Amino acid sequence: MTESSTSGGGAWASALSGKSDEEKEELLDRMLTRLALCDDSKLQALLAKILPLSIAALSSASTSLRNKVIEILTHVNKRVKHQPVIGLPLSDLWKLYVESSSAPMVRNFCIMYIEMAVDRVQMEEKQLMAPVFSANISKLPPQHQGILLRITAKVIGECHRSQVSDEVLEKYRALVGSKDCDIFLEFCLHTILYQPSPQSGGRPAGLSTLQCERVTGKDPLKNDMLRNRKAGIMNIIEALELPPELVYPIYIAACADSHEPVLKKGEELLKKNASGVNLDDQNLISRLFLLFNGTAGSANTSPDSNISPGSVALRVRLMSIFCRSITSANSFPSTLQCIFGCIFGTDSTSRLKQLGMEFTVWVFKHARMDQLKLMGPVILTGILKTLDNFSSLNSDAIARETKSFCYQAIGLLAQRMPQLFRDKIDVAVRLFDALKLEEQYLRMIVQEATSSLSIAYKDAPAKVLKDVELLLLQNSQVEQSEVRFCAVRWATALFDLKHCPSRFICMLGAADSKLDIREMALEGLFPGEAQRNSPSQSISVVYPKLSEMLTYILEQQPAILESTGVGDIKLLFPSKTYVAMVKFLLKCFETEAAQTDLAEDSDYVHTAESLCVLLEHAMTYEGSVELHASASKALITLGSHFPQMIASRYAQKVLWLKQYLGHLDYDTRESMARLLGIASSALPIAASTELITEVISSIAGTQKLRFEAQHGTLSALGYVVANCLLRTPPMSDSVLQSVLKCLVDVINKETSALASLAMQALGHIGICIPLPPLLIDSTEVSIWTILLEKVSKLLSGDDIKAVQKTVIALGHMCVKESSSSHLNIALDLIFSLSRSKVEDILFAAGEALAFLWGGVPVTTHVILRTNYSSLSMSSNFLMGDTSSSLRRTTSKEFENNEVYHVTVRDAITRKLFDALLYSNRKEERCAGTVWLLSLTIYCGHHTSIQQLLPDIQEAFSHLIGEQNELTQELASQGLSIVYEIGDDSMRKNLVNALVGTLTGSGKRKRAVKLAEDTEVFQEGAFGESPTGGKLSTYKELCNLANEMGQPDLIYKFMDLANHQASLNSKRGAAFGFSKIAKLAGDALKPYLRALIPRLVRYQYDPDKNVQDAMSHIWKALVADSKKTIDEHLDLIMDDLLTQCGSRLWRSREASCLALADILQGRKFDQVEKHLKSIWIAAFRAMDDIKETVRNAGDRLCRAVASLTGRLCDVSLTPVSDAKQTMAIVLPLLLTEGIMNKFESIRKASISMVTKLAKGAGIAIRPYLSDLVCCMLESLSSLEDQGMNYVELHAEKVGIQTEKLENLRISIARGSPMWETLEFCIDVVDSHSLELLVPRLAQLVKSGIGLNTRVGVANFITLLVQKVGVDIKPFTSRLLKLLLPVVKDERSASSKRALANACAVVLKYAAPSQAQKLIEDTACLHSGDRNEQIACAILLKSYASTAADTLNGYHAIIVPVIFVSRFEDDKTISNLYEELWEENMSSERITLQLYLEEIVTLINEGIMSSSWSRKKKASQAICKLSEVLGESLSSHHNVLLTSLMKEIQGRLWEGKEVLLNALSALCTSCHKAISASNPDSPNAILSLALSACTKKTQKYREAAFCCLEQVIKAFNNPDFFNMVIPSLLEMGNLLAQTKPGQISLPSDVKADADERDASPAAVHEKILNCITACIHVARIGDIIGQQKNFIDLYISSLSPSFPWTVKMSSFSSIKELCSKLHSNSNNLQDGSVCASTTAFIHELFYTLSPELLKSMRTVNIGQVHMAASECLLELSNQYIGVPPVELAELGFMSELIDLCEIEKNEQAKSSLKKCIQILGGLKQDMEI
Repeated sequence: MTESSTSGGGAWASALSGKSDEEKEELLDRMLTRLALCDDSKLQALLAKILPLSIAALSSASTSLRNKVIEILTHVNKRVKHQPVIGLPLSDLWKLYVESSSAPMVRNFCIMYIEMAVDRVQMEEKQLMAPVFSANISKLPPQHQGILLRITAKVIGECHRSQVSDEVLEKYRALVGSKDCDIFLEFCLHTILYQPSPQSGGRPAGLSTLQCERVTGKDPLKNDMLRNRKAGIMNIIEALELPPELVYPIYIAACADSHEPVLKKGEELLKKNASGVNLDDQNLISRLFLLFNGTAGSANTSPDSNISPGSVALRVRLMSIFCRSITSANSFPSTLQCIFGCIFGTDSTSRLKQLGMEFTVWVFKHARMDQLKLMGPVILTGILKTLDNFSSLNSDAIARETKSFCYQAIGLLAQRMPQLFRDKIDVAVRLFDALKLEEQYLRMIVQEATSSLSIAYKDAPAKVLKDVELLLLQNSQVEQSEVRFCAVRWATALFDLKHCPSRFICMLGAADSKLDIREMALEGLFPGEAQRNSPSQSISVVYPKLSEMLTYILEQQPAILESTGVGDIKLLFPSKTYVAMVKFLLKCFETEAAQTDLAEDSDYVHTAESLCVLLEHAMTYEGSVELHASASKALITLGSHFPQMIASRYAQKVLWLKQYLGHLDYDTRESMARLLGIASSALPIAASTELITEVISSIAGTQKLRFEAQHGTLSALGYVVANCLLRTPPMSDSVLQSVLKCLVDVINKETSALASLAMQALGHIGICIPLPPLLIDSTEVSIWTILLEKVSKLLSGDDIKAVQKTVIALGHMCVKESSSSHLNIALDLIFSLSRSKVEDILFAAGEALAFLWGGVPVTTHVILRTNYSSLSMSSNFLMGDTSSSLRRTTSKEFENNEVYHVTVRDAITRKLFDALLYSNRKEERCAGTVWLLSLTIYCGHHTSIQQLLPDIQEAFSHLIGEQNELTQELASQGLSIVYEIGDDSMRKNLVNALVGTLTGSGKRKRAVKLAEDTEVFQEGAFGESPTGGKLSTYKELCNLANEMGQPDLIYKFMDLANHQASLNSKRGAAFGFSKIAKLAGDALKPYLRALIPRLVRYQYDPDKNVQDAMSHIWKALVADSKKTIDEHLDLIMDDLLTQCGSRLWRSREASCLALADILQGRKFDQVEKHLKSIWIAAFRAMDDIKETVRNAGDRLCRAVASLTGRLCDVSLTPVSDAKQTMAIVLPLLLTEGIMNKFESIRKASISMVTKLAKGAGIAIRPYLSDLVCCMLESLSSLEDQGMNYVELHAEKVGIQTEKLENLRISIARGSPMWETLEFCIDVVDSHSLELLVPRLAQLVKSGIGLNTRVGVANFITLLVQKVGVDIKPFTSRLLKLLLPVVKDERSASSKRALANACAVVLKYAAPSQAQKLIEDTACLHSGDRNEQIACAILLKSYASTAADTLNGYHAIIVPVIFVSRFEDDKTISNLYEELWEENMSSERITLQLYLEEIVTLINEGIMSSSWSRKKKASQAICKLSEVLGESLSSHHNVLLTSLMKEIQGRLWEGKEVLLNALSALCTSCHKAISASNPDSPNAILSLALSACTKKTQKYREAAFCCLEQVIKAFNNPDFFNMVIPSLLEMGNLLAQTKPGQISLPSDVKADADERDASPAAVHEKILNCITACIHVARIGDIIGQQKNFIDLYISSLSPSFPWTVKMSSFSSIKELCSKLHSNSNNLQDGSVCASTTAFIHELFYTLSPELLKSMRTVNIGQVHMAASECLLELSNQYIGVPPVELAELGFMSELIDLCEIEKNEQAKSSLKKCIQILGGLKQDMEI
């Protein structure tokens, strides 16, 4: 096209150059004349020359010249306007336009005719010119730009709406990156945006008037044309593959188009490019905002240039994009304009409003603060206005969404710009009201917005905060739970803990029905309370002053002060509010009490009195049990700080106190009894005595009290008497005696519960004074003596709480006791509990012993006048920090330094260290541990304990190995206490001992003597004995060892027990160590190197308790876990890898789990030296004997596999590191992993190798040969063994072997091994082949298994396809290997795969190699069955894969394929048949081209010694004769000679095909045979006739068929006399055979060469031969055999022959009749004619009855039809030469009768004709 343009342009340019205006005018005039005289048929060619020349002349300034041009153009316009078939020279016009840049008129006319020419050129030229128009379009005038762009769009719509050719696309791609491309894309966008104008007119959405005209031109676009243009534009833009930011607006516009194909295409492209577009590109977002907002409101542009906003559908699309772009949120003022357009736009829809509010939320979340300051206030006003405009009717889904976004936006804006809300609470009021009024679906969103708004008022002015307080108080108790939630949330978030109004709101919220509100309110009152329960947490809080908080509460509920507190039945607050209020006020009180001495502050006393009033009100009957307990305890707390005020206040309210002694709650009764005791101290002596007497009388009264009342009175009695005893003067002895007598009576007579309460009362008396003897009948009797038996029963009882109270009371009773006998009684009673298994009892006994020892950190005042319960209950043994739970100073009051107390301490020491702590009973060891820990905690600073610390340390160190968890944990806590109270040397020794225990190097523990009942293992831990008995004690283990006949087995058992003790010691040491570590600090640093590896491993121990214990140590020792592990990584790795091979399963399991976690995120330099060992450890663990270790091994394998995959991935790891990792791991996986016997290891290894191959890239090249061979071998070795079983039994269940093989191959191709091989293919290069090909060659020879053999073949195929010509150096070796393997391969699937590989290699083989391979392949066709199949498969592969190479060797392969098509084996013949059909276009032409080679091969086959090859060659001759006919004559001599020579030989099975070939050759080449040697036909006839005498049935039948065909082929009349005698003789011999002697072939059981032919079948063939002889015979010769023919026919029609013989007879008779008829008309000799007539008559008279007889006896329709036709033919011949005298026809009646009963219509018709003929003849004769 370029050349024609140039030549054309040059022609008209040269025609005008150098001419004057007159000459130009004359030239134009001649052109006009030619134009006028030109026919329309020649006009196009003329215009190609004239039109550019004429327009070029317009560059002249001459008016006349221009007028002449105008005249020419006018004529042209008239001629071509209505004849669109006349083309215009588009290329020349465009060239003229481009070159005429300085002549505007020329360019104007050019552009006009270019527009006309585009519609008249061929599609191909039009496509190629359209992109040329857009080149340099940016330099053209705007008007011309529009025309050319419209032309381009029109061409795109016509040519590219379905697809774009590569040639055209290349021209469009030339525009990419230029300004011309920007103009083209802009026009495309405008075209996509354009929609047909509605009836009402107006600008299309998204366009200006000018843009619209630029798209459409003068006429509006029709709908179909517009759709096509848009579709073409989308195809062009997709094919150009432009940056997504350039074309994204076009895709968006297409998604909103009204044409469905455009819309679908837009959505498809948008989805395709969505991930690649940068939505934060400023230029893109600006263009999108322009589409959304337009420029309609701009004052700087003309009305026609104003762009209208996009359509609603487009804007909806754009909004979803804006909500994903940060830049769109920061594009003021476009952002603001967009939001207001959505919310308040005149054409806005509900959907747009919803999206606008969603975008608002996005903007508030992501806008920069400088942008938000500009937009925030305006948008907030709009949001509030929008909410005001919503009515209750707007309940559709979109309206609901819009509302929800409004509230979300307010919440976000409050977080970003709190200053907008801070000065007024109107928005807060609005939101709280919305929470009440909005529907339920919106409340959660409004609640979130309201909660967010609270932040805005954090630093608001005081007046605003005051308004907020009132707002919250008003909304704190409304019906809606969301409102209450927000009120409490605001109260807790806005105000601190010291703010009284907000805490009051929280108190109200504490009684809310909603759990979340209650929890939030309680958190507001008691922040961090849950965390403070953990000793490691400490939260500092500042409570308000009690007076301020109390004053605010009383202001809110003044009625509290008016209450008397006695008899009130109604609470002023809910119980839960009261409980929270009491608890909070108590916190305020305790905080202030800890800072100052409140008792001296008179004002504070007044506040305390007000608090008492509130607490008294809380004790009203309506209050809950929890409230009463809290209030009563709070009164005791106040009493502990203001004893005088409380005593004097409640001395006046004794009656009020007494009414609570029978309360249902235990704590309330206890507290009120304690309070009554405090109050009694302020009563006068008389009043106190009266109170005691009253209590005694109520206890000892005849009226039985409820248990609760009895409990209250007994507790009150103890507290009142104890307080009275502390007064001066004390109470009288008589009253004391009555009290003691009363309590002793209760103890001895009442139940254990009441008796224990009486004991508790005695204990309270005992801490004040020594218990005096009891006067019984004027005799002093010790209370200890009286109570000994009863107390002993109590301690052995089942009531745990009673036992606790009793034993603690014993301790209290001994505090002031000085009698050694009494103290010994107490000790014996306490020690009697040493075998108790109840922890609480042991703790209580420990507390009692502490009181006996002395130095406990409590006083009488604390016990009697505070909320004290017991030492053990005040200390948390298991979870708390016991070292700091009690005061560390010893009370001087209970120092107990008297001699008798020293004796007690010695007794306790002996009991603990000599009897309990090293007892052989675990419960005694547990009791001793509890008691020793109690003494250490409570009396640790006592001098005697300090002296015992070394012994205590040793005891605890021994006990940390206990199986009992309580013993172990308490011993470890005891060690931490010892560490705390001990000196430096002791601390150092303790640390050394614990480290030794943890690292396994500790000193040997003190031996414990074993008794028969000593428990060695925990029950159930060691299983059961053979008889089902337990196996836990030493005796049971010895019995088991003896029963098994192996007494030495007991040592194994004890070894196990020691191992268990070792583990327990480590766990126990861990508990102690975790506490000591907090205190030891730097002292532990020297041990970290030894400790850390073991601590890491122990944290993964299977025993959860060991895990927890070691985690405690780890947290205590290590501040930064990651850093510590990194620093000691090598030590940790070495230890874990060593322990992975430990004989202990728990060590192996823990090590694997620890390694799995530690390996996460490691770099190569960290794991380089351990990587191989880790893999080996993982494999070993995966094959472990224990299941849990195997599971841990699986986890380790996954971890190390993930690490290895990352380290070998060159996209994540430096190439050098990846290569080193590969060098370490890959050989290991290939040798020890994939070849492992354990299935899970193999699977993991294969998966890992696949990942390595996938991620390693070129780093895997050095290992390709090993990797590929391993994977190929694994295809078979790792196959499911079930497939082999199925294959062995496939035939039994009817499964085809080939289908099963294909299934196995398909499964293998989907395996990870094949996936790995595909990755290997991707990285193979020419250098890799030198190592890879020899390994593949070896595998080709020695590969075992179907999948491996097929895999090798397929891999070679893929490899050759990948490397191409680089395989040439290896082709010879591969071909030499592959061909024998294909030949020997038995599997069809494997054979095909190897053949394909051979064919692929053949493509790149040298010509000599190719020729040898093809020749060797062709030679396989003469081999055994397997070789023949291999030949076919190979040739098929060559033809499909290496067709170019094979083309030069068709002379070798075509004969092979042709001859092999006739193989007896259908499988083989089908293969060659398919090969022939696929590769030979025309059978006849192919055979003619390669006839000589084919004949040569056939001749070799016939002459070969192989019968099968002879048969194939013979069948090939038949096919050649059939296809080529006479064309085969040139080679007939060779074939005939071979055939005749072979036929004369001995018989062999299948030899009949030679006769078939002979007959076929004679049929096709009879002329050539006769011409070349006239004697040949006779020789052939003799040969065929000789073959007819053979006895073998098939051969004889084939010989008769051959004889028939030879006779027909040569058509020699002489053959009749040569053949007919023999045929008649054989026919007569068969006819003489009796019917009984005729047997079916299936009855013949002799050998095929010896059995006689079936007479019927042979007779049929003889008749066919006779028929052929009749056809070629002379009439005279036929008449000479007249009698023989008739006899033969009569015998053939006899019943002894089957109907098939009769059918042949009918055919022969008809042929004879036809021959006689034709000759009777031509004969001149009268005698011959008479003989013929006589023969015809004799045939008629003789055979007609036989024919009718055959019809009568054979009931076959086909026989009836043939017989009737034969009879009709005889009848016709008969009337043709009628007799002189008509003889009587005896068969007429039979004929008529048969005609009547005949059912076959055709036969019936023939019979009727016979009757008519014969009837007519009779009538004629009669006339």
